[in-house]
Amino acid sequence: MISTTNLRAEWQPHGAVMLAWPHSETDWAYMLNEVRDCYRRIVDALLRAGEKVIILAPEGEAPEFSSSDVAVINVATNDTWIRDYGPLTLSSGTLLDFRFNAWGQKFASNFDNQSTAALVAMKALAAPVENHKDFVLEGGSIESDGNGTILTTTCCLLAPNRNEPMTRADIEAELLRRLHARKILWLDCQPLPGDDTDGHVDTLARLAPGNSIFYCPGVDPAQLAAMTNADGEPFNLFELPMPDPITDPDDGSLLPATYANYLVTERAVLLPTYGQPLNDQRAADTLRIVFADREIIPVDCRALIRQHGSLHCATMQIKPSAFSFL
Repeated sequence: MISTTNLRAEWQPHGAVMLAWPHSETDWAYMLNEVRDCYRRIVDALLRAGEKVIILAPEGEAPEFSSSDVAVINVATNDTWIRDYGPLTLSSGTLLDFRFNAWGQKFASNFDNQSTAALVAMKALAAPVENHKDFVLEGGSIESDGNGTILTTTCCLLAPNRNEPMTRADIEAELLRRLHARKILWLDCQPLPGDDTDGHVDTLARLAPGNSIFYCPGVDPAQLAAMTNADGEPFNLFELPMPDPITDPDDGSLLPATYANYLVTERAVLLPTYGQPLNDQRAADTLRIVFADREIIPVDCRALIRQHGSLHCATMQIKPSAFSFL
């Protein structure tokens, strides 16, 4: 049973991907050239996959690209993790704009939280936008199968400074209503070391076509095996490898490198890699089990994890028809 108002699955056709450009007022200032090189690799991979690219950048720091499939819009941002503050897309084409408070008020988020509203104000968006600013929700904290099933983690959605004093039952009811979902699956697990998000599901376990779940070591496969989708069907489970530990060269702290933070497009899967040929290849081979119809495009993301995110965190899929200029 497929509703026309479900939250779209990432592997369903979208056609465009949004990015937020690293600029001198972000935490990337100390390594700006290095991270911008990484973003250019992501753009190149997206173009290779046949996607259009929309880049948000403040005035004076907008990048230049020769491709007509890359559009740059002047919008102020605090940081680059657009997965968590970009709009979510329903099957109907409507965009959902939730409140973003920087993972429980850990960082400044005044510009990021208003980025979709800024696009509306400048008439850049052609799609209808629903205002959900009374509820905190980050895009990286949920996974949708496009058929009414939402996967999330208790450690993130029940974390302080998001929607407290709401209970788990309260939050589940709001997710069902706002995302037009039929079933919420709660994964009990711990965040990766160095993860600022309190355990986003897109670092740990991902819904995939064929009623499948890719999951990382540390996630309990028995809990996943006990889950069923909104139609009562069990999942096919595939364990991804983990990169060897990567530490910050400045302070020696562990960084949250994970292969689960991949991005799915209509023609390809963009896989974050970490300069570990054996592990990188094992991750690509595992993804091919389900994504045999798509090219696996590796993207070196060692720069991105320096600020505790990776490829999926830095991207948000959207339909080109959502924009008035595409």
